[in-house]
Amino acid sequence: MRLDLGRAYAAAWRWGRRLPEPLVRGAMFVAADVVWLKHGSGVRRLEANLARVRPDLDTAGLRRLSRRGMRTYLRYFGEAFTLPGRRWAQIDSRVTVGHREAVQPHLDEGRQVVLVLGHLGNWDLAGAWAARELAPVTTVAERLEPEEVYQEFLTFREGIGLRIIPTSGTGDVFRQLVRVTRTGPGVLALLADRDLSAKGVEVDLFGHRARVAAGPAALGVSTGAPVVVTAITYERLRGARRRAARSPWGIHFEFTEVPTPPADLPTRERIRVMTQAWVDILGDAIREHPEDWHMLQRVFIEDLDPDRYAATVESEATR
Repeated sequence: MRLDLGRAYAAAWRWGRRLPEPLVRGAMFVAADVVWLKHGSGVRRLEANLARVRPDLDTAGLRRLSRRGMRTYLRYFGEAFTLPGRRWAQIDSRVTVGHREAVQPHLDEGRQVVLVLGHLGNWDLAGAWAARELAPVTTVAERLEPEEVYQEFLTFREGIGLRIIPTSGTGDVFRQLVRVTRTGPGVLALLADRDLSAKGVEVDLFGHRARVAAGPAALGVSTGAPVVVTAITYERLRGARRRAARSPWGIHFEFTEVPTPPADLPTRERIRVMTQAWVDILGDAIREHPEDWHMLQRVFIEDLDPDRYAATVESEATR
C-alpha cells in the first residue's frame, strides 16, 4: 500500500504538468466531494478544527464549510501537481500582495526575514512566486514516508526554486535555521500552525488552547531577524487577470510584521509572547477565510492524548 501511494504521487508530479489544468482541477473537485461524502477521519478532524473557528455554525453549516474546505485542499494538490508546467506570466497573474512594505525594507537592507505561514491557501504557489519576486526562499519540510513520496516532493519544491531543510536526518534543524538567518537577503518560510517538534508553545487560538511551533519566535528572539506573518488565501479571478492566469483561482499574500517583545522579559517568556502575537494575527486570517485552512491534524490541546501531552509538558519543564 505504501509503495502504491508513492507511485501515485510520483505519477501525479510527473504527469500532472503535462495534463490540461482544467482536467486536473475537475478531477480534484470530484475527489474532494467523494472524500467529503465518505466523512472519514481526516474530514471529521477538519470539522472539529473548523468548529473552533466558527462556533456559531450548526451541524449542517459546519458540513457545508468542511465541503468547501476539502475542495480548497484538493485544489491545492491539483495546483501543486500542475505548477511545474506553468509559465511565469501565469504564476505572476495568480498572485496579489498586501502590505509588501512589511517585508521589502528588510530585504533591501540585505536581511533574512522569517515568514510565519499557516496551512492556508497554496503555499507552494506562494513559494514559487516569492523565490522570483522577493528573494531566495528557504523552508523546512517534514520528511515524508514512503521515500518515493519524499523524493518526488523534494524534486518538486526544489524545481520551483525553494531550498529545503528536512526536519530529520540532517542534524540540529534549529542551528541550520540560525545560520540561514545570518545570510541575506532572503526569506525563511515556516509552516508553524502545527507543532512537529514536541517543543512547541501552548497558545490561545479561537478561545481554545493549542500547540504551535516555537521556531519562528525563537529565531526572532535569538537572532533579531524580523518575523512577518504571511497569510495566504484564495481569491476568485475574473476578467483579464483570469485569462492571463488561465485559472479561476489565484492567491493573496497579506504580510504583517510581528511586534518585538520587550527586551527585559526572560527569553522563554519573550518567545511565548511573540508566538501568541503571530497566532493572533494568523487566527484573524483563518477566521476570515476558514475554508482555506487545511488543518486535518490535531492542533488543539483538548484533542491530544492527555497522558502523552502531560509527559511532554513535564519533559519540557525539566530542560
